[in-house]
Amino acid sequence: MKTNSIKRINITLPVKTLDEINRIAKRGNRSHFIDRAVKFYVQEVGVKNLRATLKEGAIKRSERDSNISASWFKLDEEVWRESEQ
Repeated sequence: MKTNSIKRINITLPVKTLDEINRIAKRGNRSHFIDRAVKFYVQEVGVKNLRATLKEGAIKRSERDSNISASWFKLDEEVWRESEQ
């Protein structure tokens, strides 16, 4: 179930950051801007973490996967030779 509830919070930001938000976000629309920025950041970090995890796993399993691939290649060659006879 998706809800669209909103909760007011107090945050502290550096003045430079607030100036940048005010420069980009329309007046009275800072909350929406910050919401979108946080969601974008979380998504980007999630994608980077997923890529790093996948890469790490691929490196860890590369020798095993190479061996599996080689054994299947040998099997394919045998099947192909038998079909040629």
